[in-house]
Formats: sequence, structure tokens, C-alpha cells
Amino acid sequence: MVPVYEVYAIKYAHHHRMSSANFIGGDLHDSPMPLDYFVWVVRNDNETWVVDCGFDPATAAKRGRQLVRDVPTALTLVGVEAATVSDLICTHMHYDHIGNLAAFPRARFHLQDREMAFATGRYMRHHCFQEGFNLRDVTEMVEQVYAGRVEFHDGDVSLTPGLSLHVVGGHTHGLQVVRVNTQRGWVVLASDASHYYRNMDEDKAYPITFNIGDMLEGYRRLDELADSHQHIVPGHDPLVLTRYPAPSEELQGAVAILHVPPQR
Repeated sequence: MVPVYEVYAIKYAHHHRMSSANFIGGDLHDSPMPLDYFVWVVRNDNETWVVDCGFDPATAAKRGRQLVRDVPTALTLVGVEAATVSDLICTHMHYDHIGNLAAFPRARFHLQDREMAFATGRYMRHHCFQEGFNLRDVTEMVEQVYAGRVEFHDGDVSLTPGLSLHVVGGHTHGLQVVRVNTQRGWVVLASDASHYYRNMDEDKAYPITFNIGDMLEGYRRLDELADSHQHIVPGHDPLVLTRYPAPSEELQGAVAILHVPPQR
């Protein structure tokens, strides 16, 4: 029997923006379409996995993002202490996904070979690709390689029964999504394979893109991996916090339970 996991989305930051900023070619009906920033927890009675680790206060100030709570504090909302985490999945190396590596002193970092090659190779000579990365974060990840703490993967991989990684690319060259077996079936944490529901629902690419074709084909791959379209969780959409219930009234707007069906 395949193990079953709980899955939580935890909001740590926010950015006010217009919908035209979220689609290549803009949006004819430009309107407010804010961006939320999440980390995710996947766990059962035997193990706990954290997916991505956000950005820190210095990066929030530099990039004009509103830090609602730092990532270590965010994780405590579901009873996880960053200092004790043993495995952290890095969906990709953009600034809002690997900005707190030092907060996880015991963790192995799970990363795709091609993502490290992308973040440190020839494409970083171009400013349009550089701007999604923080150089100090990339350097810190390289230091973790030398410390023997990065677990590299070359393509799709099963990490443990009920939990696997799948390369989608598009947004970055080595973007990976997370497929998890839950009580409601196979859920896919899309991360930046689809920032919003609208990206995948309307077949519209997000502007920060390495390969537009891979991003658009990635929307189809998400549907192949998930038990249904409703089992796909986008990486930055505030609607996640309204479509899924919170663990308690106090955590409404901060944490979403993803292993139960959406409320609407």
C-alpha cells in the first residue's frame, strides 16, 4: 500500500501587482492580481519533507516584497522546526525558493542537475535570466554542494513511496514539480510550473520564462501527473488560501490544507 501524506501550503510573503504583469502579452482586462509566496510541508507519521524555503528579510526589502512572516516562523504554524528538517526539496533556484538555506542546518537539498547547470552556466550572462536569481543564494547552494549536502537528480525520481519529483522546465531549465499521494489521491505541487490557476487554465505563459514551449507543455504534464485538474496546486495564487480550508480559524489566510478537496 502506498503511504499517504498530509500536505500544507504556508504563506510567508505577498506582492501587490496588476494582472498584466502575470502573462506574456499582458492582459486586456488589466486588474489587480496580487502574488502570494508559499512554502509547502509534506508529512506523515514517519517523515516530514519541506518544499522550498522562500526568501529572507533582506531580499524582501531589496525587491519590494511584503514579508508577512519569515520562513522558519511560517513553518512553525504547522508544527515544523526548520532546524530539525532532514530533507528540503528545491523546485528551482530562483530567489523566492532557496533564500533561507542556512535556516536548515540538518537538511539535504534535493535539486535537479540541469537547474544547477542553468543557474551557474552560460545563460547567466544575460540579465533577463539573472534577475530571477540572487547571486548569494546561488553561491550558498554551491557551498552546500561542496559540503556534501545537495542530492542531485537527473530527471523524474521517486524519493520515497508516495512522493516523487518530475521535471517540467519552462520557467527555468530544471524546474521540478512534486507529486504526493494523499487521502484524496495524487496531488501535484506545481510551484512555478503554473504561478496562478489562470496560467494553466487559460494556457497563458508567465513572463519570467526560459522556454515558453516547455512551460505551455508543462501545463499538460501537470494534468497527466495529478488525479484531476483540481489536484493541481499553483505556486503563487492567493486563491489557494480561499479554495482550501485552514487548519483553524486563527490560521485562515496563512495555511491551506491541500490533502482534502477544495471547498469550491
